Amino acid sequence: MTAARALRLTAVGVRTHVSYMSRSPLEVTFAVLVPLVYATLSVYLFRAADDPDRLLTAAVGAGLMGIWSSVLFGSGGAVQNQRWLGTLETLVASPTPLPLVLLPITLATAVIGTYSMGATVLWGAVLFGVPLDFAHPVLFLAAVPACVFSLGMMGLLLAATFVLLRNANALANPLDAPVWLLSGMLVPITVLPDWTRPVSWALPTTWGSRAVHAATSGGAGSGEVLLPMGAALGLGAFYALIAVLVLGRVEQRARAAATLALA
Repeated sequence: MTAARALRLTAVGVRTHVSYMSRSPLEVTFAVLVPLVYATLSVYLFRAADDPDRLLTAAVGAGLMGIWSSVLFGSGGAVQNQRWLGTLETLVASPTPLPLVLLPITLATAVIGTYSMGATVLWGAVLFGVPLDFAHPVLFLAAVPACVFSLGMMGLLLAATFVLLRNANALANPLDAPVWLLSGMLVPITVLPDWTRPVSWALPTTWGSRAVHAATSGGAGSGEVLLPMGAALGLGAFYALIAVLVLGRVEQRARAAATLALA
């Protein structure tokens, strides 16, 4: 398959899955309400800590949490939906490589999750009077897609295990809070125990979050935004490569054991 066909397949798949999820009452409700709850709790948390200068950081962090939740549960739910609809076996048996089948699903959930960023920032500005004084507005608009890409690639890697599970959400549920904590989406990783640092540095979401927060808060130079952004893109690509290898092994195991449908 040529690169042009792969890009076209990804674009069509993303558009299809975004349209599908935007018509699901559960997906819409989850995408609309959860980010607002995150934003409200974050703003009150920072206000209680007498740290009003970081209210915009709290709103942006809540938006990142919403994007991650959308990617995590959306990726698991999409695979589970394909199993319930009886189309997972057809997708696996199709000539299209399995990674290119799952990639649009994870990217679509990330695209749906980008609403979280805009919603939490506007919610904080309208309801709590949070000033929208971004340190680097242009770099912020570039850092958010880089962070979304890193989140999507991490979701693609997790989707490899979701294929083998009867209930993918059983794995998704306990991964929500630990990942956004280790990634420093709301609070910096410096407040966590020292033994968690290597785990945080290995996550592309950590560098994506760092780039977004550096573009949000004052005092950060452009280099402090661009370097983490490059690390997020590089690690995201590395995770995508691992996902391709893992998915190949997962597909072989599922075919050999005849456990793909898990009926």
